[in-house]
Amino acid sequence: MRFTRLTMVFGVALGVLVLAQCGGGGVPEEGDAPQAMAVEDSADWPMYRHDLAATGYSSLAEITPANVANLAESWTYSLEAEEPGGRGPNSQATPIVVDGVMYLPAADRVVALDPDTGSEIWRHQVADGAPSRRGVSYWPGDEATPARIIVTSGTRLIAMDAATGASIDSFGQGGETDMGVPYNSVPLVYGDAVVVGANTPRGAPGGIGNARAFSARTGEKVWEFSSVPQPGEPGHDTWEGDSWRDRLGVNAWPFYFSMDEERGLLYLPLASPIPADYGGDRGGDNLYGNAVVAVDIETGAYRWHFQTIRHDLWDADPPAPPALFDIPRDGGSIPALGVTTKSGYLYILNRETGEPIYGVEDIEVAASDVPGEQAATTQPVPVKPTGLARVRFDPGDLVTAEDTSAEHAAACAEMVAGLGELYNAGPFTPWVYRAEGAPPRTTISFPGGVGGANWGGAAFDPATGYVFVATQDLGLLGWMEAAPDESPVPYVKRAPRPSSFTVRIGDATLPCQKPPWGRLTAVDASTGDVAWQSTLGITDQLPEGKQDTGRPIRAAAIVTGGGLLFVAGTDDNRLRAFEATTGREVWVGALSGFGNANPITYRGGDGKQYVAIAASDTLVTFALP
Repeated sequence: MRFTRLTMVFGVALGVLVLAQCGGGGVPEEGDAPQAMAVEDSADWPMYRHDLAATGYSSLAEITPANVANLAESWTYSLEAEEPGGRGPNSQATPIVVDGVMYLPAADRVVALDPDTGSEIWRHQVADGAPSRRGVSYWPGDEATPARIIVTSGTRLIAMDAATGASIDSFGQGGETDMGVPYNSVPLVYGDAVVVGANTPRGAPGGIGNARAFSARTGEKVWEFSSVPQPGEPGHDTWEGDSWRDRLGVNAWPFYFSMDEERGLLYLPLASPIPADYGGDRGGDNLYGNAVVAVDIETGAYRWHFQTIRHDLWDADPPAPPALFDIPRDGGSIPALGVTTKSGYLYILNRETGEPIYGVEDIEVAASDVPGEQAATTQPVPVKPTGLARVRFDPGDLVTAEDTSAEHAAACAEMVAGLGELYNAGPFTPWVYRAEGAPPRTTISFPGGVGGANWGGAAFDPATGYVFVATQDLGLLGWMEAAPDESPVPYVKRAPRPSSFTVRIGDATLPCQKPPWGRLTAVDASTGDVAWQSTLGITDQLPEGKQDTGRPIRAAAIVTGGGLLFVAGTDDNRLRAFEATTGREVWVGALSGFGNANPITYRGGDGKQYVAIAASDTLVTFALP
C-alpha cells in the first residue's frame, strides 16, 4: 500500500516534507487502490523528526537491505565540554542537516559541522548554563533576514546566526529571551513561530506547563495555550471545585511537536497533572491531562482533543509528537495521525477531528482503595492496533531459569517474596493502599513508569503504509500510604528500591517477567493491524542462546526510501538496521556509548548517504565504503 505525501519548500532553502490535502473519515474499506507516492528526494534532515509531520522518513535509498552489511563507521565528533571536569553531555541529540551543514548541541556549546567530515564550521559557547542536550531548530529567515539556529537552555530561548554562530542582537535581549518556564527539548519552527513546551517537575520555576509560541524574529511571546482549561474554556468542568487553580503538570514536555500545514493545526501531547500518583485533590477526568490537543498554529486556539487516560494515576502520558499520514479510502484518503503512549497503546485518529479511525473501547478498570481517591471507572483502549506492549501481569509470567538463567530467576523470586501481596488487575491497575500496620501489598504496573513507547515517537513509511513503534516492558512497583504532615496531599506513592520490576545481575539490569523486554512493531495503517513484530536488543550477560530478550528503549526508529529502519536507543549500545517490509534484522553496528537518541540520515556533499547517531558523549556517523 502506498500513501500520499507532497514535498514543499519551507522558507528560502529548507526542504520540508508535508502532507497532501485529503478528506473523509471512518474505517478504510478493503480493496482501496494504492495511491501514487509524490515524495521529492531530500538530501537533508532539516528538523527533529525530518518533517513537520514528524514521520522520521527520508527518501534516501543508497543504503538498502542488499548492501547495508557493508556499512562502516565514517567519522566521529566529541560532544564533551570544552573545559574538563564539567557535566558530561549524556546526549540525546538528534542533529539536523540543512543545505549541506549539520547543526547540533554539545555539552556546553552549539556547533555547525561539515557533514562529510565532522570538522567544525563554527561554535557558539552557551554561557551560564548548557544548551538542550536534545537538539536545535532552524529558521530559514528571508531575503532581508539571515537564517537562524534556535536552541533552549533552561528558561532561555537563544537565537544565533546559522552562517556564523553569532548572537542575534535583535532577538530578545542580546540574542535570547526568557520563556518563563524551562523547556529542555527542541522548538518547532513554522513560519515566524517558534513553539516550545514546558518541563515542570515539582519546584520548577514557573511551574505551569503551557505550550507557548515566540516570534523567530524578535523573541516576543505570540500566544500561550492553557493546558489546564481556565474558567469558560472547553474542559474546565473536568476539574472538580478549584482543583484546576495553579495546577502543576499537564505540561507539553515532549522532545518535539508536529503539525498539519494544510490545516494549520499544531498537535500538542500533554502530560499528567502533578502529583501524578494521587488524584483525590482533583476529582474528574482532568483535561487536558494525558491528551493530544490540536490548536491553531497562528493563535494557539483550541480545535479538538483526544484524552488517552482519564484522571491519570500512572504518569503514562503521550510522550511524543504524533506522526501524520494519510490512509487511502474510497478513492480519497483519511487525514490521520498516530499518537503513542507510555500506557502501551497506539491511537490512530483523524487528525482533522480527533475521532478514532479504528475504534476505541471504554474498558472497565479496577477501582482504587486509596481513601478519597475517585479513579475513573473506564479507560479508552484502541480496538486496533493491539499488542504493542505488555499491559498485565500474572504469576505465571515470572521469569524462570529456562527463560534466562538460574541466577536471574532466583534473584527475581527473592525480590517478589519481599513485596507481600503482588497485585495486578490488567491495564490501568491502581496503586494499592498500605494502611499502617497492615500486611504489605504492592501493585505491579505494566508497561511501567517509562512506558510502553516513550519520547522517540513513531515513524511512518509511505512505501508500505506502516507505522513503526519501539516499545519496552519494564514493570513498575509501588503502593500508596499516608503522607507526612508537611505534604500538600494526604497520600503519597512509595516504592521499593529499585522501583522497577527488575534485578541487578553483575552490570546488567534484568526485568523479572518473561522476555521479550523490548520490541519493534510495524502497524499497517490501512487496516490498523500489526504487520510484524521483532525483538529489539540483546542481553549480552545471559547464556548463549538466551540473549535475544529485547532491551529497554526510549528512543525511536527512522525509515528510509531504501526500505530500511535504523534504530539505536537500546541499552546494549548498538545501532541496528531492519528490513521495513518484514522486520528482519539485517545489520548491527557497535557503539562506544549509549545511543539514547533518534538517528538521522542525510546525503553528504560527497554524494554518500550517511547515518548519524549520538552515542552518549560522541556523535558517530556511518556510510558505505
